[in-house]
Amino acid sequence: MTVGLRLVRSTTPLIAAAVWLLAAATAMADSPAPTAAAIGDPRAGQSAGFAGNPGLAIAIVVLIAVAAVSITLVWVRATGGPADPAGDR
Repeated sequence: MTVGLRLVRSTTPLIAAAVWLLAAATAMADSPAPTAAAIGDPRAGQSAGFAGNPGLAIAIVVLIAVAAVSITLVWVRATGGPADPAGDR
């Protein structure tokens, strides 16, 4: 009884893997033919331009930087400032 149970337990993953591989669908890729680029060829100096709003992205980065510096300064002041190497406080 235990030999049969061991055999079932050891072959179950193999059977599951075989079923999974047999049932796997073939990936269908797009055609290898070139498509017409409506934007232009970047190799010829015609770029695609910006996607989205670069001004808003720059403003958000600056806002995050100001927030990080502000929080750091508040933390340093709240915890007593930088450590004094001589120990004089």
